[in-house]
Amino acid sequence: MDGESEERTVLRGLLSDADAVLLDFDGPVTDLFRGVSTAPVATEIKDVVRKIWGRLDPDVEKCDDSHGILRRLRDMYDSPVAPPLDPRALYEAEAVVTRQEYEAVREAEPAPDVVRLVNTLSDRGLRLLIVSNNADGPIWEFLKRWGIQSKFDTVVGRDPHELRRMKPDPYSVLSALRILGLPGLRTLLIGDQLTDLQAARGAGTRFLGHTPSAERAREMRDQGADWVVRSHVPVIRAALTLESVTAAK
Repeated sequence: MDGESEERTVLRGLLSDADAVLLDFDGPVTDLFRGVSTAPVATEIKDVVRKIWGRLDPDVEKCDDSHGILRRLRDMYDSPVAPPLDPRALYEAEAVVTRQEYEAVREAEPAPDVVRLVNTLSDRGLRLLIVSNNADGPIWEFLKRWGIQSKFDTVVGRDPHELRRMKPDPYSVLSALRILGLPGLRTLLIGDQLTDLQAARGAGTRFLGHTPSAERAREMRDQGADWVVRSHVPVIRAALTLESVTAAK
């Protein structure tokens, strides 16, 4: 069996075994920030939180990632200090990130072939959800803007009350499974990061890596990904062979 035939067989098997497909948002659905660093957002968050807490732990000061800093702030909040830290800082920090995401989706374009992928999977009876470390509001705005919101059961985005439970924690994936009422083995998560793979493994779902990076693809395979693709095209091709299989479910 040549490589293309093997890929088609594996992808068809993954899709035929699934009743639902979970998609990460930033990457498989859109390149949300288009390679622009989120360091300015992290700096804004630090300024906001200093005004409330007065100081920041060293690991918070060093962090230049808008999602990473939310986790570190939650850890700082939960550390034993006297007097206790004001929780308002956490909500204001998360609001800064959400505002940044709303701004980003106004300019964001769909990932290549993702609209066709979504339509093809939906047409074959597969339920679709987004599971993301981004806030759900900006994601819904993006889906509506590109006319694909009706294809998705729901969006499971970042929980502002559980900032430490963003992926790689399986919290969002487990939440999606509860909404679907499905076991993990009947779902397939498509993601572009190792954190997506770790969340899938923690929740017991199958995992399809989506990355043009040969190095990341190798890391995904080494860590147990069921398969890795460079684009959505082979997944679409495999899905187009599923009509009779889906009809039999």
